Amino acid sequence: MAASDATTARSASGAGLSPGLILAFVCMGQFMVFTDVSIVNLALPSIQEGLGMSEVSLNYIVTAYATVLGGFLLLGGRLADTFGRRRLIQIGFVIFALASLTSGLAENGTMLIASRAVQGFGAALITPAALAILTNTFAEGPERNKALGVWGSLSGIASIVGVILGGVLADTWGWEWIFWINVPIGLGAAVLAPRILPESKAEERGKFDTLGAVTLTAGLLLLIFTLGEATTVGWDTFRTIGSLVGVVALLTAFVVIEAKVASPMMPLRIFRLKTMRVANISAVLVFGTFGSLFFFASLFMQQAFGYSPLKAGFAYVPLAFSVAAGAGIASGLVTKMAARPVVMMGLTLTVAGLLLMWRAPADGSYVVDLLAPFILLGLGCGMVFVTLQIAAFVGVTDEDAGVGAGLINTSQEAGGALGLAVVATIAYSGMSTEMAATGGKPELIAEVHEAANHDAFLSGAMLGTVALLVVTFLMPRGKQSMSSAPAEAGEGPALVKADAEK
Repeated sequence: MAASDATTARSASGAGLSPGLILAFVCMGQFMVFTDVSIVNLALPSIQEGLGMSEVSLNYIVTAYATVLGGFLLLGGRLADTFGRRRLIQIGFVIFALASLTSGLAENGTMLIASRAVQGFGAALITPAALAILTNTFAEGPERNKALGVWGSLSGIASIVGVILGGVLADTWGWEWIFWINVPIGLGAAVLAPRILPESKAEERGKFDTLGAVTLTAGLLLLIFTLGEATTVGWDTFRTIGSLVGVVALLTAFVVIEAKVASPMMPLRIFRLKTMRVANISAVLVFGTFGSLFFFASLFMQQAFGYSPLKAGFAYVPLAFSVAAGAGIASGLVTKMAARPVVMMGLTLTVAGLLLMWRAPADGSYVVDLLAPFILLGLGCGMVFVTLQIAAFVGVTDEDAGVGAGLINTSQEAGGALGLAVVATIAYSGMSTEMAATGGKPELIAEVHEAANHDAFLSGAMLGTVALLVVTFLMPRGKQSMSSAPAEAGEGPALVKADAEK
């Protein structure tokens, strides 16, 4: 255990704080954040009818939350390291709860979209602070692996539960309740936090890197927004190309700033950790794969199989159980072997599941054509999510825990946006012409939808294959399990040597 981790654990024990209760609390926060990523999907038709919104504006209900969440995660992580992780998580819960209240009270689309953006900001304060508290509460090795296994499985399950819960609430109490349900939970969590969580921050607090924070956050916001919009406005438009040039300029400026300032927002030394570095690259590709999967699987079940939104939501239940099972398997395996083979197994299952989805016919049945790929995808999802979360913290010091948490979560959000943008571009290429040629015949329209979704699943499988190749050839091949990996990032040469082992 690192010295800083030991200090945190002793202070928590001395204050009568239970590590199990701390884990439950931070996982509850993460569950709420991830649920709200997907909870609006099946409720969008009800929201459109209730607020009189256009088809185009509906997209911003989803992207406003995801864009702000992804754009501010690294800033949230550094704020937590600087000013206190428990303090940031309390502020985040209050902001999230109040924004949820105004979302449900929204009288028009503009108010709802703005409230969702504020919700995303609150979530960006909660997630890295909660993950940093978790990693500092449990020592690197089996204890932390088990805790991150719970965290990772709940993150995957929450996205699926969000879809189901959104359909149920929209069809019963009304779409407003998909937001209002967060209000008592968020405010209650803010009140209880001092009784459950220990306070922690970086030991040495230098001058806050304001210029770096502004540059990075602006670059990430522009990147995630541009990727989300590219499917609508096109990749070859001046708007998309100009925005991507702006992203490159902002992120380049950020790297220059971080190399020069005394107290950088993201210390560049963190990228010397090879396992962490490859874990974040892999997370971009993996979440791109799963982000496109959940989007197109929901459409496929409704467009090709004729499922209602509620039925489509419940069809995900076996996938949710499989995610939990995959996370449990991964948590056990990473105590006995390195991250690389575990991630490879998970990605192999994921690619196999997507290829089965690619071959699923529109007139097929759930048991024959969807159940098996859903189980494979869930197992793969659970194994990969958990292992990458653990790998992303190997050797990261207490001082940089918030940055590490923000970095892996930013990789996930940016990856989801990038994957969906790329896969949607491929799947919908030429679709308008094909739809015009159907003459409005339902059976021909179903065939066009089937072909588009099949293209999406094949593209997702290719993205997953790229992730598999990255892990196979770039992730350290050391035989050492992550339960016995060096924990002291401060012991530079020893750590770098172990982490770079081929």
